[in-house]
Amino acid sequence: MQAGKRAKLMASALGLAAVVWATVAQAQEAWVQIEALPTLDQAEGRLRDLSASFPDLAGFALTGGWYGVALGPYATPEAAQEALLNLRRARQIPGDSYVADPNTFRSQFWPVGANLTAPVPQVAPTPEAPQEPVAEAPEAPAPQTAEVAPQPEPVVEPVAEPELPPEPVETLAESRRLEAALSREERMDIQRALQWVGLYNSGIDGAFGRGTRSSISVWQETQGFEPTGVLASAQQAHLLETVAAERAALGIAPVDEVKAGIAIDLPLGLVEFDHYDPPFVHFREKNGSGVQVILISEPGDQNTLFGLYDAMQTLEIVPQNGPRERSKSGFSLVGEDARIHSVTEVKLSKGMVKGFTLVYPADEGARMLRVLDAMKASFRAVGDSALDPTLGQPMGVGRADLIGGLDVRHPEFARSGFFINENGAVLTAGEGLGTCGKVTIEGLPATIAFSDAGLGVAVLTPEDKLAPAAVAAFETETVNRGASIVVAGFSYPEALSAPVLNFGTLSDLTGLAGEAERARLAVPTLAGDAGGPVLDSMGAVLGLVLPRGDATTQLLPSEMTVAVQTAALVPVLAENGFAPVAADAQTHLAAEDLAALAGGFTVQIECWK
Repeated sequence: MQAGKRAKLMASALGLAAVVWATVAQAQEAWVQIEALPTLDQAEGRLRDLSASFPDLAGFALTGGWYGVALGPYATPEAAQEALLNLRRARQIPGDSYVADPNTFRSQFWPVGANLTAPVPQVAPTPEAPQEPVAEAPEAPAPQTAEVAPQPEPVVEPVAEPELPPEPVETLAESRRLEAALSREERMDIQRALQWVGLYNSGIDGAFGRGTRSSISVWQETQGFEPTGVLASAQQAHLLETVAAERAALGIAPVDEVKAGIAIDLPLGLVEFDHYDPPFVHFREKNGSGVQVILISEPGDQNTLFGLYDAMQTLEIVPQNGPRERSKSGFSLVGEDARIHSVTEVKLSKGMVKGFTLVYPADEGARMLRVLDAMKASFRAVGDSALDPTLGQPMGVGRADLIGGLDVRHPEFARSGFFINENGAVLTAGEGLGTCGKVTIEGLPATIAFSDAGLGVAVLTPEDKLAPAAVAAFETETVNRGASIVVAGFSYPEALSAPVLNFGTLSDLTGLAGEAERARLAVPTLAGDAGGPVLDSMGAVLGLVLPRGDATTQLLPSEMTVAVQTAALVPVLAENGFAPVAADAQTHLAAEDLAALAGGFTVQIECWK
């Protein structure tokens, strides 16, 4: 009898142990996730394609709305890791596959009707199979027959479920061993992931040196892990899975633009190819993303590079605010306003100018920095040729309005001015400057140092250091009526990049209403000439051209121009710290010499929104 009881106790203990270890094994089950797709239809189609090659294939809904394709289950994470490495080495699965945490799986949709992640149901004792307390287990009773009356159901005291032992913790030594087994490509994947999250900026070489270790430690700290510098298996999976999901959401994928000779990773979830318009390859926004990408490719030298640098800054997609940097072999432009941001990176190498521009909505800055990093890291000039200038459709509008199919930004108005000291201070007409969001001198940012509403003039100073080619000198003697004069100004600011000389005579030393500080000139001028210098035949400044006024309320003769006299300008300039240079020339100059002299100090002023 006692021997029978011991046998029953042993059997019960073994049964309980089997249940416990089965539960532990189930808790440790792991899967190798090989793909994640954005829709259920895509995932099911992929599973059907792979099912012939992988009999242990399963599909799960993932947190975040994606659908995962996984292999398994494997008894332990270690077994899954070993299978992952073997399958990767055999190139049977993608290089970014990883051991997945089952807690990230939701419902299982493949195989149809299966749910391998559902918990094993607990089976309660039934009246037909009463459970007796183990300590009082009697000898095995004889089988009951149908004629035996049913016994009363025994009262079973609830038994506390046994606590499961904690999952084994991967030691640092085990992490090092598993890391050592990684292939070079797998190590490069980790470096790329660290680069994506903004923590690694060295070469992608698969060598885990000090830079990679430091990046891993920083990432571990941000995730609440101990900063060991060595990724545990679960940490590696988490890093790769997070980055893969983010890249998939943006559609980051390699693009080989053969015609342009450029290879680069682009956010194809946000943009799509549009057309060629040399020197640009246009990728338009996709699904209302507001994002644009432009690839730049053209043959040329340093002059081509510098010309492109100037031209890009006139485009609507490059707002005026933002840092700019130019060197002998490349340039970068950052444009920012309340509506859009753009970043342009261009390099000159082997007789070819190549680069890209990324344009995106201003409120997408945080997300698009990841895209920008991916584009910068992947950009490569490929081959020995650039974009064929004949590609694309013929232009239907003038190049003054478009450059390579892109809208050119136009100022609110443009006028003339002239340098009055060696620091680059410029005297110009002051009317309307107060309404400008930004003022430029020859395209360079400037500020209004002071203005005099009575005279209608203002002095601008450049924000950055500027070295004028020449400085205007002011006439010190009174000039008589009828004297020959010359007006230098940008009559056609959109068409000509140099000032035009207009010859005429000094009609009177007063304004139309008798103002003593003004003068009337018999010389034709246009709106762009306003702010330009009035010169005598020796090249000395006699005055400054004023705007012609509102044509709707006052219509002057075409050859009537009003100017401010030097005698009124000099004391005001001196009082405000801009004392002008006095002229001492006594020689009359030929027209070509006057043009050369005026071209050195006359500049174009632009008012922007």
